[in-house]
Amino acid sequence: MYLKLLKQLRKTLAAHIREKYGVEIAVALEKPAKSEMGEAASPVCFELAKRLKRAPRQIAQEIANGLPAAAGVARIEVAGAGYLNVFFDRGAFWASVGIDESERSEKRQRRDTEDAELRGDRQESEKVIVEHTSINPNKAAHIGHMRNAVLGDTIARILRDAGERVQVQNYIDNTGVQVADVVIGFQQMENKTVAEIRAMAARPDFDYLCWDLYARVTQFYEQDKAQSAVLRGATLRAIEEGHGEAAEMGTIIADAIVGFHLRTMNRIEISYELLARESEILHLKFWDAAFAKLKEAGAIELATTGKMAGCWIMRAEKDLKNNAEHAENTEKIEEDENMRDKIIVRSNGTVTYVGKDIAYQLWKFGLLGKDFHYKRWMDAPARETVWTTTTDPDDPGAPHFGEPAARVYNVIDTRQSYLQDVVAQGLRGLGHAKEAANSVHFSYEIVALTPRCAAELGYELNADDAKKPYVEVSGRKGFGVKADDLITKLEEATLAEVIKRHADMSDVEKVSTAHKIAIGALRFFLLKFTRNTIIAFDFEDALSFEGETGPYCQYAVVRIRGIRRKGTEAETGKVGAEAATKFLTGAEGTGLWELLLQAGMLDYASDAAIGAQEPAFVAKYAFQLAQSFNNFYHKHHILSEADAEKRAFLLQLTEIVERQLVKALSLLGIEAPDKM
Repeated sequence: MYLKLLKQLRKTLAAHIREKYGVEIAVALEKPAKSEMGEAASPVCFELAKRLKRAPRQIAQEIANGLPAAAGVARIEVAGAGYLNVFFDRGAFWASVGIDESERSEKRQRRDTEDAELRGDRQESEKVIVEHTSINPNKAAHIGHMRNAVLGDTIARILRDAGERVQVQNYIDNTGVQVADVVIGFQQMENKTVAEIRAMAARPDFDYLCWDLYARVTQFYEQDKAQSAVLRGATLRAIEEGHGEAAEMGTIIADAIVGFHLRTMNRIEISYELLARESEILHLKFWDAAFAKLKEAGAIELATTGKMAGCWIMRAEKDLKNNAEHAENTEKIEEDENMRDKIIVRSNGTVTYVGKDIAYQLWKFGLLGKDFHYKRWMDAPARETVWTTTTDPDDPGAPHFGEPAARVYNVIDTRQSYLQDVVAQGLRGLGHAKEAANSVHFSYEIVALTPRCAAELGYELNADDAKKPYVEVSGRKGFGVKADDLITKLEEATLAEVIKRHADMSDVEKVSTAHKIAIGALRFFLLKFTRNTIIAFDFEDALSFEGETGPYCQYAVVRIRGIRRKGTEAETGKVGAEAATKFLTGAEGTGLWELLLQAGMLDYASDAAIGAQEPAFVAKYAFQLAQSFNNFYHKHHILSEADAEKRAFLLQLTEIVERQLVKALSLLGIEAPDKM
């Protein structure tokens, strides 16, 4: 509601300024730091003063006196040297935020119908792709993968709520180096056959077995680095081409691990529409088409000298040769340049990750002239339909995911920033500057462990590591928190607390409640930090029910539902705008108004999250609203309020807070239980 009022006010101010002064200007509005300064403030008169050569306060006074009535606005005051401070009509705001869900649904349906009529066929070109998770299918998922998945899932939820048509994809690198490493481990270290691997893949701990094996392969490579490089290259080529036992084993391993990943992410309420597999990018000749386009456009070239001889490379956009006069010799220039250039195709003919990613990105934007075939993924979690790419004919009724996207969010950690820049450079090199600009690297920092957490997991730390604020994890070293272990530990801890508090619950209800609390704790923990913050994970912090946590927000909802069970709004009836205004003014009313205003600002927080690409804004909103409600709860005796009209008002205010808090938590992928 708050954002809607701001948008209306911007239009009204811009139109008035255009009519009165003949000036086209963008009107900025911001929320003042103090409530006595109003609900919105604009510095637009300072910009107008420069253009009109007049004092900003004089212009502000003219606008305040002459502005036509604006919906939801009670008055506008001039402040300081020329600010416009806007004060909302509190009764009108109450009426708008207090619309019940049936009325809200009717209004939404009318709006959607009107929007569809205005858009016409434009809807089909406004698809937004969010690609997230994208774990190498060679071992169990870990906590860092969960940060990726939770961030991607949450931004997808926020975008959908804002009216975007979002499609969630999960890129499966089933022909990459990491899969080849596990194949080598099974073939060379374990002497396993294809038949044995097929049987092992059905085991419930297969992803954990691969986790341990992957770590041991690193040690195996150290024994003979030269021979290992040859072996790795041959295995990777066989997997890419889809021939021989190595390829068959790679398919079995990757497909099985993807199933484990889907079930793991399903535990934290994450699902996908499409699994886009790298194997089809190769076998359906997506890469061949992209390779031809890149060569034709001169976006890549064949290196003939130096360490990269025989490789197809993409030159760095900033050519170091321009600085030749500052270098000591030509050899130094070439060496530095090679460090900046990116290999797209290796000298042995295999394609690097970034090369295949360029082809995939071209397909997302509808620029490749090719499409996948699609079939159901048979190893999906129960009650989920997940589609995957295939070289086989389409399944009957298979949707087609190849319509162009208007915008693409690639959720990949910040260590991949350079590779994402190379992908964007590839698009620009092919003449697709607009698509490159709309290819968003939704980056995030790593999830590490506190030294205490690492010690709890049994990892030996040296004296220096023990003093660090965090210890980095490494999948290649087998060092980290497996996602399923973490979820299980959280669920066990919350179940013990639920049993202690609610012995009368049925076993099913206890497990369900514990699950909701555990997932709320985990998702909120991963979302409350801004994306560029390194998270030092600690079990104790994640399990806490106090402070800025998911359970704290959930408990505010539980508390409101407890109030409803004891006394319902139906006993006292609805409170209209006129009566609400009485309770929202005066000394006591200021606090009530601030709670109502905060409840009505979810749309503002969501819009900020989209604009800044920062889901933490919604997490912060949820926590602050829960905190404000708890302060309100301790200050007002809602059910024992003697004044029937005021009691009805307070009850209705709690329901408004509940609805907004439940929605905010839903955007974060968190459900509040009925009891805690």
